[in-house]
Formats: sequence, structure tokens, C-alpha cells
Amino acid sequence: MTKKEKILLKASIALAAVFAVAPASNAMHIMEGYLPVGYCVAWGVICLPFLIAGFISLKNRIRENRRNMTLIAMAGAFIFVISSLKIPSVTGSCSHMTGTGLGAILLGPAAVSVLGIIVLLFQAVLLAHGGLTTLGANTFSMAIAGPFVSFGLYHLCRKLKVNSRVSIFLAAFLGDLFTYCVTSIQLALAYPSEAGGVGASTLKFLGVFAPTQLPLAVIEGILTVVIVIGLETYAVPELKSIGFLREKEAK
Repeated sequence: MTKKEKILLKASIALAAVFAVAPASNAMHIMEGYLPVGYCVAWGVICLPFLIAGFISLKNRIRENRRNMTLIAMAGAFIFVISSLKIPSVTGSCSHMTGTGLGAILLGPAAVSVLGIIVLLFQAVLLAHGGLTTLGANTFSMAIAGPFVSFGLYHLCRKLKVNSRVSIFLAAFLGDLFTYCVTSIQLALAYPSEAGGVGASTLKFLGVFAPTQLPLAVIEGILTVVIVIGLETYAVPELKSIGFLREKEAK
């Protein structure tokens, strides 16, 4: 990472920290216009350091080996297709798979933040899925929070000598569920319950999401395992170029 890149990343982290504490307690794809303007701006700014880190990560991977572009494109396409299949859940939002666990496992969570915001932008413009004003909130839940959980859980499972297939399934499954936990909190912060505040509102949103999201998370975990098996069969050079196979063999 160059000196300029480090300065830019540090500046964005400081700015994000300021906005992270801005939303008060009064205050998945969340649709256009559903969140107050202040929350839209705050979530967007909070995403900045992750997006900058992701851009640097992707740039370095492509610089190391241009063959990595194949897996990067595949991970982005997987996110776009799988997250476009939505099931209505509550007014102003919907349930769907995220597809970000695969990219997080293969490329790291920072890189997925960039892929995720690109996908969300195209979906908002072309499919009216999500929105431009809620792009920051949707990016944080789907392309940042979920992938970091998937990445951390996958590597934790591998350190604990858990079977690789089980590790991949758990990472994708729980990363998907965590995305919706974050979405529920985002909605609760914007629209707290009069009786129980943010906590009660969060539980209410989680309860509405759960019936559709739990089976979708299971399906996403299975699909992610199947995709990785396919890549290990037909894309060995590409997986070696990003260090995925070497990592598995070492463990």
C-alpha cells in the first residue's frame, strides 16, 4: 500500500467514525426513500473506508496476476444473480440470498465491498431493487457486515480443523443471516418502536425476516459449497493464483 493510499484510508476511517456515532436511537435491500436522509448519508460515509480498502485489495490482486480478474468477475456475477431473486418480506424491504460469502472466502471481505456496491448500484438502477438513497445502508449490511462474518468464520473453522465443505457452508449460511440482522438493526434505528425502542423494533423486524431468510440462508450455503467444488474441479490455476488452494493444502 502506497503512502497516499494509507493517508486516504486513514482519513476515510476518521470520517466514518464521526458518522458512526451520529445516528441517535431515534433515528434486505431497503427500498428507495425508506430511510431518513441523515441515515442515508451516515451509512454511506461509514462504508467509505471499507470501499477504499476494497479498491486497493482488488487493484493489488489484479496487479499480482491478471488471471485473478476471472474469479473477481465470477464472484461479482454470482452476487448479482443470487441477490436479484427476492421474496417480499416487510413493507420497504425484502428477503433474498446475498451471494457475498463466496467472494469473501475467495477474495477477502474488503474486495467484496466493492463488488457489492457495484451490484447494488446496477440493481437499483436497472431492477428497481433497493435504491440510490439507501445504497450506503444496503452496502454496509450486504457487502460489508455479512462478508466480514463469512470470512472470519471460514478461517476460524479451518483453524479448528473443521471439514472444508462444512466451513464453507457455515460461512455462507451465517454471513447471510448476519446481513439480515444488520438490516433489521438499520430499520429499527430509523423507526424505533414507541413501546420498546430500538430493541423491540429490532426483534420485530428479525421475527418478520426469519421465516423467509432461514431457508434462503441454507440454500445459499449449499450453493456456495457447490460453486467451490466446481471451481476446485475446473478452475485450479485460478484458485492457486489467489492462494485459496495453497491455504487449504496447508491446513
